[in-house]
Amino acid sequence: MKKAVRLGFLLVALGFGTWVVASQWDAVVAGFSRLTWPMLAGSLVSVVAALLAAMLTWRTLLADLGSPLRLRPAAKVFFVGQLGKYIPGTVWPMLAQMEMGKDLGVPRTRSAAAFFLMMPIQLATGLLVTMVTLGWDRFGWALLLIPVLAVLLEPKVINSLIGFGLRRLKREPLERPLTRKGMLTALAWAVLGWCAYGVHLHLLASDMGASGGLLFSIGAFALTWCLGIMTFVVPAGAGVREAAMVAVMSPVLDRGSAIALALCSRMVIILGDLICAAVAGAAAKAAVDRNSV
Repeated sequence: MKKAVRLGFLLVALGFGTWVVASQWDAVVAGFSRLTWPMLAGSLVSVVAALLAAMLTWRTLLADLGSPLRLRPAAKVFFVGQLGKYIPGTVWPMLAQMEMGKDLGVPRTRSAAAFFLMMPIQLATGLLVTMVTLGWDRFGWALLLIPVLAVLLEPKVINSLIGFGLRRLKREPLERPLTRKGMLTALAWAVLGWCAYGVHLHLLASDMGASGGLLFSIGAFALTWCLGIMTFVVPAGAGVREAAMVAVMSPVLDRGSAIALALCSRMVIILGDLICAAVAGAAAKAAVDRNSV
């Protein structure tokens, strides 16, 4: 039943998105035509930087829980596992990270804990960035959610919740609890990631003639990504993030250009995911081959 609901939601989102693009086709094409290769390249570099920040957020959590990984193997586990987010369902990235992490000596429960902690960290920092950059008058409601997320991100609360869940699943408890230092470091990496994503959006939007500045782009991307995270019934927030981006960018872009921007942003991020996974996998393999000689 759940699979049918997810598939139905995805088909509706894609169908509606196709209709919107078709209805604004000339304006969308005009928006794409204004893009330049230097801005696209800079946008891709910014996305890769943002993905690296996300990996370091996850790596920090894993290390704080008792499984420090060197950079290359950590990058391989995270980036290759993250490709699972494009498959319908929410468990594929976690399962991939659990299995690859096991080969590196990381207990499955520890991998699962680090994976699930990523969502509240991204939501909390994303909503905070949204409020700071876009203003209290428009997005002050985000502040109402931050206290709830702040409580959930308190290490004592997190450790209690993880312990409760493991007991219900009849699993062994975590050997090391999460610390406040580890959580604050992870939050700092997450904020840097939002800034890099904002640069990516700003470069694309500037090419299309948007009047908003860098801070606006940072907040706009953080808000749309958070909405995509909360709509976890579709792979990687497909359709939801794009619709939200069109709406958020409407004050600074015409509708056709905003649609083109949303589509281009999605394509650049997918390309960034593929590049990071390919490079991380190759780097990890090269390190293994070198050590085996």
